[in-house]
Amino acid sequence: MNLHKQFGRILCGAGLMFALAIVPGTWALSPVASAGQVASASSTATQSAKLDINTATEDQLKVLPGVGDVYAKRIIAGRPYRGKNQLVSKGILPQAVYDKIKDQIIAHHVKK
Repeated sequence: MNLHKQFGRILCGAGLMFALAIVPGTWALSPVASAGQVASASSTATQSAKLDINTATEDQLKVLPGVGDVYAKRIIAGRPYRGKNQLVSKGILPQAVYDKIKDQIIAHHVKK
């Protein structure tokens, strides 16, 4: 049986390139980037993917683990923040919730 393969490239959400092999009834992804490119792309994607607590909407904040309606509204009401750790020092979030989200957020300084 002769299987015809088609190849294409796709870019995943983390900015990594994959080759797509399409075989009837089968989908396969294989990385195309080198190890150095993967590390660089994932660290860049991680930094750019952080949510700015000074500008995020209520809906964006509610996506964070442990942040619901109440905490999202408290974060917005407490703006602006000089640093993300102020969520705890100002009593906006308990330490346990902050520990869950601290790697996913950033507090850019607001321009006056």
